[in-house]
Amino acid sequence: MAKTKPGKKDLDSYTIKGTNKVVKVGDCVLMRPAESEKPPYVARVEKIEADHRNNVRVRVRWYYRPEESIGGRRQFHGAKELFLSDHYDMQSAHTIEGKCIVHSFKNYTKLENVGAEDYFCRFEYKAATGAFTPDRVAVYCKCEMPYNPDDLMVQCEGCKDCEFRWTLYSDSLVYSVMKH
Repeated sequence: MAKTKPGKKDLDSYTIKGTNKVVKVGDCVLMRPAESEKPPYVARVEKIEADHRNNVRVRVRWYYRPEESIGGRRQFHGAKELFLSDHYDMQSAHTIEGKCIVHSFKNYTKLENVGAEDYFCRFEYKAATGAFTPDRVAVYCKCEMPYNPDDLMVQCEGCKDCEFRWTLYSDSLVYSVMKH
C-alpha cells in the first residue's frame, strides 16, 4: 500500500453518505458520473484516506465498459461486462453511490440470478494503448465468436450452420456440434 501523505490518514472503511453501506479497500463501487443521464462508473477501491478536515477521498482503479474502450462494444460482449483498466484516480468518497460485485467470467456464468449490482470481468485493459490481457478468448463455433453469457446459444447467430448444446464439464464450457 502506498504511504499516506503528511496531514492525511488511512482509513479502514467509509460509510456511503445517506446509507448504512460500508466500503472497504478491495470493494467495487458505483461512482456518480458528471452527466446524470450516463450510467454510474464502476471502480475498485484501492485506498481510503482523510485529510486534516476529515474530507474523505478514495483511490480507485477504474473498470471500463466495452463502449468506452478503443474498438468499442462487440457482439460477444455481455451487457454487464467490464474491463479492469490500468487507470487509477483519486476521487471524493461523496461520489460513491453504492456497492457492486464484479465477478470473474466463470463465476458470473454460474449465477442463478443476475442482480442489478452484478457485473463480470474477463479482460484487463490498458487505457493508453487499447491492449487487452488476455489478448485471446476461447471461441465456441466455426464463426469464431466468443461466448456471450447473455445469449443462450442454441444456434449460432453468425453462421447458422450448427446447433450448440452447452454442457458444464470440468469447470469449463464445452459444446457438441450437430450438423443440419
